[in-house]
Formats: sequence, structure tokens, C-alpha cells
Amino acid sequence: MGSPIPPGAPSRRLAPVARNVAVARRFVRSVLDGVAPEVADTAELLAGELMTNVVIHARTEAEVRVWAVDGRAQVRVTDHRPECGLVPHDRHTYACTGRGLELVEELATGHGVHSTEDRKTVWFEVWPRTPGPPASAWETLAPSGRMATVTLNDVPYALYWAAQQHWEGLLRELFLAPAAAGHAQVPPADLATAQDTSNMICACMTAAVQQETPDSSTLSLLVAFPADTAPDVTALSTVLDLGDETAQQASLLTLPALPQLRAFRHWLFDEITGQLSGGHPTAWTMTPGTPGATPTDLAPWDASEVEAANVPTVAADDRNRVIAVNSAAAGLLGWQAHDLLEQRLTVLIPEHLRSRHLSAFSSLLLTGEPRILGRSVPVRALHRDGRLVPVRLSVQTQEAVDGRTVFVAQLYATTAAPTAPGSASGAAQDASSDGASGAAHDGGYATRPAPGPVHLPVTTKKARRARIDRAAPELSLFAEAGRALASTLDLNERLRRVCRVLTQQLADWCAVDLIDEHQQVERVCIVHRDPRAPIAAGHFGALAPLSGTASGSLPRVLRGAGPLLIDIVPPAGQARSPLDARQLELLEQLGGDSALIAPLRVQRDVIGALTLVRTSDERPFTKDDIPLVAELARSLAVGVDNARLHQHTHTNAEQLQRALLPELPRTEHLELAARYLPSSTTAEVGGDWYDAFTLPNGDTALVIGDVTGHDLQAAVFMSTLRNMLRGIAVTHPEPPSDVLHRLDLAHHTLALRTTATCIYAVLKNHGSGPEHSLHHSSAGHPPPLLTSSDGHSRYLDTAGGLLIGLDPALPRHTAHTPLPPDSTLLLYTDGLIERRTEPLDHGMTRLRRHAARHARDPLHTFCDDLVIEYGTDNTDDIALLALRPTPPGAPGSAQVTTALQSRPR
Repeated sequence: MGSPIPPGAPSRRLAPVARNVAVARRFVRSVLDGVAPEVADTAELLAGELMTNVVIHARTEAEVRVWAVDGRAQVRVTDHRPECGLVPHDRHTYACTGRGLELVEELATGHGVHSTEDRKTVWFEVWPRTPGPPASAWETLAPSGRMATVTLNDVPYALYWAAQQHWEGLLRELFLAPAAAGHAQVPPADLATAQDTSNMICACMTAAVQQETPDSSTLSLLVAFPADTAPDVTALSTVLDLGDETAQQASLLTLPALPQLRAFRHWLFDEITGQLSGGHPTAWTMTPGTPGATPTDLAPWDASEVEAANVPTVAADDRNRVIAVNSAAAGLLGWQAHDLLEQRLTVLIPEHLRSRHLSAFSSLLLTGEPRILGRSVPVRALHRDGRLVPVRLSVQTQEAVDGRTVFVAQLYATTAAPTAPGSASGAAQDASSDGASGAAHDGGYATRPAPGPVHLPVTTKKARRARIDRAAPELSLFAEAGRALASTLDLNERLRRVCRVLTQQLADWCAVDLIDEHQQVERVCIVHRDPRAPIAAGHFGALAPLSGTASGSLPRVLRGAGPLLIDIVPPAGQARSPLDARQLELLEQLGGDSALIAPLRVQRDVIGALTLVRTSDERPFTKDDIPLVAELARSLAVGVDNARLHQHTHTNAEQLQRALLPELPRTEHLELAARYLPSSTTAEVGGDWYDAFTLPNGDTALVIGDVTGHDLQAAVFMSTLRNMLRGIAVTHPEPPSDVLHRLDLAHHTLALRTTATCIYAVLKNHGSGPEHSLHHSSAGHPPPLLTSSDGHSRYLDTAGGLLIGLDPALPRHTAHTPLPPDSTLLLYTDGLIERRTEPLDHGMTRLRRHAARHARDPLHTFCDDLVIEYGTDNTDDIALLALRPTPPGAPGSAQVTTALQSRPR
């Protein structure tokens, strides 16, 4: 208990009222007059903290005793509630209470607590400069009496810490501000009960958490509470609800709880009271969500996930300052990401909306009531150059491991054009915003918590040693899994290769289930270590949809819990939902003594689950395997997300390109064919296009073109040019050179800020026979290739001119070429002939020779051979438009073939 108390050491008895905290500080200062100022200052500060604890927690008369020996301050604070032990806290940066004993630990030379039958004394010593003895450990007392176990499944630890910190701050305010407590109509006796019950819950929860995996994002806990505490927990819940109402009226320094904190607090207290009264546990993931309090948002906020997000994302704190931003969001609004950090969020908000934003953001903090959390709202964001960028804004809240609540905003760019600041159209569409492991059993499942995307430090020597021992094989496993993930773009094959690695080194068999955008669950992969193991086809494919009421380990994981350790596998007959039944049926067929089921999480979304199973009871999965499996699941989730993104982008690009491809006209004595082949190395839509249509006078117009660039903007410009060219050609039946001149002039007038190559040709039929002539003009495009039926081929290169978008004043020329019957005219884009490793002339020569060899092939065969020959591993898009004049009655006359070629993804 530190140094012995000398006879006559000054002491003072103080009633447990708030004003006596200052009295205790002045008393300590007066006794230590003459001691070194830094010693006296520290002792005064720490004595005030201990007296505050007596006022709030013990609520008995206190005795403060102070003396000094050789310049060393000695302080003892005694109360008369020894059964009210010190409450252990996980102290977080943003906690508003619980720092008193932490200050003692940090500043005192020595400290401790001593309890007898009728009193408890907390003591500390402060020495000047010279090193003191090692600090003593605090003595904490466990709750006494009969205990009962409460099962808490899928507790998101970051949300728990934040909720606990908030309600402790709320109780502190109610206790230290009697007028506020009276305003909230909280009787003193109820407030005292609430404070004691809060301390009890915190102590019991902390004890349970300390038994669990320290780097878990969700915790499934067995928590021992006093069996008769349900009425006290109900009283605590009532007091906190009254305190929230008082805080909403700005009568407390503490802000009211945000929706997710309030929802979690109610769930926790309901679970304690309900189970102590004989009820069954309900996991947090099974709780109905409210705006801003979605139970599936389990993972703590992590700045690295914002930076890695594909969607433009900005995160702000409750000071309205940007604390994380990714390059996609910064680029969308004209910033460098590092320049936005610590800026006020208002730099991204148009001036005419800033007051509305600040009002709404303040209202959210002051009332805890959301307006747009979780909703998609169309707004205008402020570009750095002053333009207004139309976006759809989706704001969510998320808790960080340090106790903060973070506001995460995702910005989805819309297709409307940016507007100038202050324009009426922009203002009219803007909207205001809110601111921008003990075993826990689920039926027959024994589940334990597992890690998520944010890691708490490992706190035991045993855990640290285990990690060191596993480091080498873990690195090898991650390396092989990483190679498997990167070995193919095909999603299902990627998953099979990863599962083969896992079954060779970690499990006897494994399965992967994925969730689609309709919440349908599909089992896409099952791999067994023994290739002879029979796996029925019925286990693959669509499973039951993921509903909000489905129970069992797999549904829980798919809603965000876990990873879950299953060390008691129930029979299929005990399934608790259709999804659970499919999981148990697979376990029954392939066997399983233990399993780990981990969520595949990408940022806030769970996109699937990884199931790893061991069939031998000689080496079951244990909680020591959970961190490794969690990291593997994170890597696999990123691989799945990337593959899906690539697949989705490819699909969108092809659908867009397909929508832009025209239907070829049917013309007598003329066969037409077209092909479009996207690049094999990019998922983006390109600027290549072809077109063919009949003019009002009966002639056939032919177009091939290529806009500079290979992205969505190039496709937009391409569509604009194509439509302008169609309009000019139909309304002005002039020579092709004049049509291209008008197109160039329109392009220049509209300031489209791009260049394009193009050939515009008109095919004229002289009489009723197969005699045709081609009138054509080129704007910097590769020349058409004409091949006669006897194999003679030549390029039509006499009508060249500048690219569209350079100088509309320069003259253009029209060439006239007769087309013999059964000859083949090929219009193409440069992707067909250009190769980085050779001169362009080589490609043109190769194409001419190929066309000569296949001059007598049917036209669709001719085009397909070109695509096969020159489209393998093409790095640029390829567009082809081929035509062949045919004699009357010839096979293929008036035939049209068109296709968008695509590869399996």
C-alpha cells in the first residue's frame, strides 16, 4: 500500500458531492505547499480524479489523506464501498470517461488499491525526477453472488466500445449535473442504480472479451452476469433513454447517441434481460436494421479501405473534417488526395448549400436523428475549378477502433453535364445532407470469434510465440494462394485454384459461396483433397436466398459475422433454415469434424463465404487458426471483387458497344458483313465504329471510323460523330468529301476536344445489274482494301485527308472506284493491322495477301477468318465492314451478317 502513513498525516473527510472534487484538489495543494511544483501539480490533478470516482461510483463519504516525505507526495483516497471494485477499461483515444485511473498509471511513480471489509483505499505516490519503483497493478473485483451466462453472438467490437463510451459519458453528465438529471426526471436512486449497473456490465464484458481472439472484428461471447441483475439493466436502459432525450434538448455537454449506437445499446440490454429471464439469444446480425444502424455493418472503419475503394469515397469525422479520401474521389473533384486531408468538408460543397449542410450535420449530432443516412441522394459537388459535378451521395456511419464515429460518403458520378457554380439548374436539384472466445452456441454450433479487417494488438506471450512459429508456413500459403488468385481472370477457375491450394495445406475440403446483387446465394466451388471423393452435382448452383430471418452459421456469416469456428457439427436434421440445411447436407456427405466459415468482405459489403473443413478429429480447427483463415478470406474477397469488377466492366462495355452497332441494310445485289472485336487487354469500351444505311436516293452509305482514346469518353464522342454524320449524309446528299467537311466543321463548332479518323463512302448502283461504283473520302483513316474475285488486291489510297478535328478549312477529295461483281471491299480500323513490334507497312502487306488468298470464300467466312487471324490477343479494338457486289440470283445475294465478337471472361 505504498509508504506507511506517518502519525498525524493531514486528512479531510468529504461528502460525495460534485463540488467536493475541487475541495479535495485545494486540500492536496495546501498540504503540499513547498514541494516541487511539478510534484504538487501532478498530485493535485490525480487526487481530483480519484475524488471524482468516489462521487460517481462509490457515493460514500471519502477521506483524503496527504503527506510528503523527502519531496515525495503521498495521497490516499478512501471510500466505504469495498464491494465496488475498480472497473477495467479498454481506454480509447476518443473516450470521454474512464481516464482517471489511466492518468494515475501514466503520471504516478507508484499506485494501487487496498480493500478491507468496510473500506477501499486507492493510493499513489509522486516522486520528483528520480525513478521510482515499478507501478503496482490495480486490484479489480469480480461481481459476487450467483452468476448466469448470457450468449452474445456477432458483437462488432468497435460498435460495442463506442456505445459503451457514449453511455458512460451520458451517465457522468447526468450525475455531475443535478439540474440536468432533474430535467430528465431521473430520481437519484435510479441514477445510482444505473451507474452501478453500467460498471457491472463493463466489468463483465471486459472479462469476457479478454478471453477472446484479440484481433477479431466480431466477438461471439459467453458473458457471466449476476443472475438477478435484469431489473437493474432495465433501469439503466430507461435512464439512458431519458438522458438521450435530455441531450437532444442541448441540456448536457454530451451529445445524444447516433442511431447505430442507440440501436446496439438496446440490443445488448435486451439480450441481457431477455436471456436472464429464460429467453433465447438473437445475434446482432439478426436484428432488424434502422437508418444508420444496419446490423451487417460489423467491421471497424479502416482508412486503408477508403483509399483502396474503387468507388469515389470520402470519410469525415464529427468535426466535419476530411480524414480519408481515395484518389477516385479526389480526381473526380479536381484535387490531389493528400491536399484534401484535414480540410473542412465544405470545400467540396457548393457555396449556396454550405449553410444547409452545416445545419443538417449539426442537427444529426445534436439530435441523433438521421435524414439521409443510408439513402442515395442526388446532389452537386464542388469541383476545385468551380464547376458543379452532379453525383449521387450515399452516407453511412462507421465506428473506428479508437472510439470515433466516422461518416463515410460514397460519390457516384451521374451522366449529367457539370454546371457552372450558382446556376439555377444546379441549385434546384441539390439536397441537404446529414453531413456527409468462450464458445457461443447457435443451435448445435459452437462458434468463436475471428478477425476482421482491423487488428488489435496481440497481448499474450503465447499468442506472440504462436505467430512467430507459424510465420514461415503462413507466408508460403499466402504466396501460393496469391499466385492462384492472379493466374486467371475467370472467376470460377480462380476460386478452384485457390481452394486446391487450401486443401493441400490447410483443410481436407473447402467450398465457396457467393452472393449476387439479388441476394441469391450460389455455391460456385467445392474442392476436396481427395480427387476421388464424390461430390454430387446438386450441391452446386443456386442455394436459398439470403433472408433477414435465416438462422445457422452460414447465414450469419453471409450477414457479416465471423469467421465462425464450428467444433460441434449437428446432423442435417437440425438445420435452422434452408441455407443452413444445404450447408449441413454438404457436411454430412463429405464429412467434417470441425470447420471454419469466414465472410468474404469487401469494405462494408459481404460478397460470400469461405468454408474450410477438416474431417479428422486428430487435428481439428482451433481458435488459433482463426487469424490465418480471416486473412486468407480477405485476400480471396479482394480477388473475387476484382474478377467481378473486370467481368462487370467487360459486360457493360460490350453491351454499350453492341447498342451502338447498327443494323446493316438489306440491298439487292449487295452482300454486307460486319464484325466488332473488343480489345483482349482492356475492359473499356472503345471509339471504333462502323455504319451502313440507305440514303433517300437509294444509294448505300458506308462508314468506318475511330475516335482517339479508349474509354467511355471516346465512346461518347464516337456516338456523337456517328449521329452527326448520319444526319449530314441524309439531309445533304453531297459528295463524300463535302459530307466530311460538314462533319469536321460541326465537330469544330461544338468543340468536342478530340480527333477521329473516318472513311465515308457512297455505293452507287448503275442500272439493275451488279455494276457498282464507290465514291469515297478519307479523314486520316487506313485506306479501304479492294480484292477482285481472281485474288488481285489493292488499297484505295487516293482520297486521303486530315483527321476530323484538326483543321476544317483544308480541302478534302472524293475518289471514284468501280466495284466488279464478286469483288470484296474491306473497310477496317487500325487494330486489324497495327502491331507494336513491326512497321505499319508490314501489317498492311500481310492483310492484302490474306485477302487475296481468301477472295473466293463466302463473305461471312472471309470476315471470321480475319478476326481469328488478326484478333488473337489484340491490344486494340477491331471493327470490320465488308461488302461484295453479287450477280442477280447468286447465292448470298442481299445477305447481311453482323456480329459482336467476344471472348469468354
